[in-house]
Amino acid sequence: MYSLSDFDFTLPPERIAQVPLPDRSASRLLQLDGDRITDRHFADIVEQLQAGDVLVMNNTRVLKARFFGQKASGGQVEVLVERVLDPRTVLAQVRASKSPKPGTRIRLADAFDVTTGERAGEFFTLHFDGDVFALIEAHGRLPLPPYIEHDADDFDEQRYQTVYSKEPGAVAAPTAGLHFDQPLLDELAAKGVTIAYVTLHVGAGTFQPVRVENLAEHQMHSEWYTIPQETVDAVQAARARGRDVVAVGTTSLRALESASQSGELAAGSGDTKLFITPGYAFRTVTRLITNFHLPKSTLMMLVSAFAGYDAIRKAYAHAIASEYRFFSYGDAMLLTTHSRYSQT
Repeated sequence: MYSLSDFDFTLPPERIAQVPLPDRSASRLLQLDGDRITDRHFADIVEQLQAGDVLVMNNTRVLKARFFGQKASGGQVEVLVERVLDPRTVLAQVRASKSPKPGTRIRLADAFDVTTGERAGEFFTLHFDGDVFALIEAHGRLPLPPYIEHDADDFDEQRYQTVYSKEPGAVAAPTAGLHFDQPLLDELAAKGVTIAYVTLHVGAGTFQPVRVENLAEHQMHSEWYTIPQETVDAVQAARARGRDVVAVGTTSLRALESASQSGELAAGSGDTKLFITPGYAFRTVTRLITNFHLPKSTLMMLVSAFAGYDAIRKAYAHAIASEYRFFSYGDAMLLTTHSRYSQT
């Protein structure tokens, strides 16, 4: 049984990518097959996928979810929208010297007012006077991850979205998808790789550290996802041909596996608190494209479950020694499920 400390590692601060590369597909790609490591360029992904494979991408779009504001009393407030509940209501983190009571009016971005509702665990319900998406897009700020040390600028607003982002609702990008540009997607399609989509709105909980040594005590954050029937059909067609189901990012994987808990992938929507740790039996995904993750994070546990604990430790040590770039704006990995090698 693994514990939290088993997923720790030392990362030199200079390995944390602070800005994206000028070209999306110019990043490096560490390929891990069993315990075999190959250093590649991300554009090599075309050669590593075959006609008939299905590439499943998360088409969520990052909201400009961060606001600075002021209560009527003059107290300063910082708001991070976590989830849009309906066209005029959100769940949000609210940081203030004193927690606002229900009915408190808060002026955001010196542009519009919201009213606090009831608490929902660590979040506050906020009621908007107008359309949530329009006000967020017009007045919010892009919420870059906490380890990126600059405020979002115009370049970030372009590059912290995938080129195929469509459904607004995330507060963090599905970062494995940031490596794909349109020419690369066109090249994959021309090769016969099927491209399909899911939506999982990534929450701020993706950055929260695990705080308990006993992983069984960890309360996994909830995220909303939807799987279209056409994606189910594409996955089933790939499997019928004996081809790979390749998840682009841990969020796509989490959506696919959450919708596969009955044993077969099913279309539909729902909230997921699926916590994947070593020992989990993957039902749908056979390969994974992902970035490098934070120490002691649930995503480190997920990739260790997928590719094998020892193999991931070896790959991360290699990546650090080889000066790969880490986290959201960093380089990528191509992983194959370790069950493929344990059965041979």
